[in-house]
Amino acid sequence: MAVAPGLWLPECCLCPNPLIFHDFISMTLKAILLGFNGTLIDTEPLHRALMTALMADQGLPLRSGEYEGWCLGRSDREALTNLWAGRRQWLHPALLDKLVNLKAQRYRQALTSQDPLPLFPDAADFLFRLRLEQFKLALVTRGQRWEVDWVLEQSQWHPYFAALVTGEDIEQGKPDPEGYGLAIDRLNAAYPHLQLQPQHCLAVEDTHAGFEAAHQAGLAVVGVAHTLPLHLVQRRVEWGVDRLVDLEIDRVKATFALQDLGTMSRAVVPPHQ
Repeated sequence: MAVAPGLWLPECCLCPNPLIFHDFISMTLKAILLGFNGTLIDTEPLHRALMTALMADQGLPLRSGEYEGWCLGRSDREALTNLWAGRRQWLHPALLDKLVNLKAQRYRQALTSQDPLPLFPDAADFLFRLRLEQFKLALVTRGQRWEVDWVLEQSQWHPYFAALVTGEDIEQGKPDPEGYGLAIDRLNAAYPHLQLQPQHCLAVEDTHAGFEAAHQAGLAVVGVAHTLPLHLVQRRVEWGVDRLVDLEIDRVKATFALQDLGTMSRAVVPPHQ
């Protein structure tokens, strides 16, 4: 098996949605497309707490495993629809709209009152490294534009990103690949000389919904174990890391440059020691 020197490739790392790696032959990594909530900012505990309270208010307290199975990485609208369907109950569209709006109001109030922001400690260094490598960066998120703009302004990360795709831009959230396709389109509009294709891009995600969306769009994926345990992440992605800073960009670039990727297994970066 032809691999980059020193790359650890355990035989057990199988993926239910394997990529057609021969499409990556002689490809150059040009762009990094990142998730937002759970990838760069640690808002998942806040989302969980608000959804738990919202369901309790409706007399439908969350059961064990429901949040992970039906809410994680998905929009509030989809999460609430899933929760009601899981109880085999009909959710009136007017009530759904009311609950989505209420959750959004509570989330905005809670997030904007947090000081400091719950950014992942190594996120700033990670973005700076990617910028030094001169990759084009895009955000792909189910979050709303106000949230993304506010966080990027507070963190001073706005200059890093050449394209943003938020919840208002798409009809289908992750695991649908729509957001990733739109991000590539926007990068191509900004930098037409790149002639960017999915095979030139790498996604960085933290949930199964994000992994699936990126894979369906034709991207290789780095999974960071912010939300799920590493052993679950590494089964679904090309590279699994405990932390963003653990990703060795040089190895990823070398893998994209390989001439024989048809036999490549999914790669896992050993946990930080």
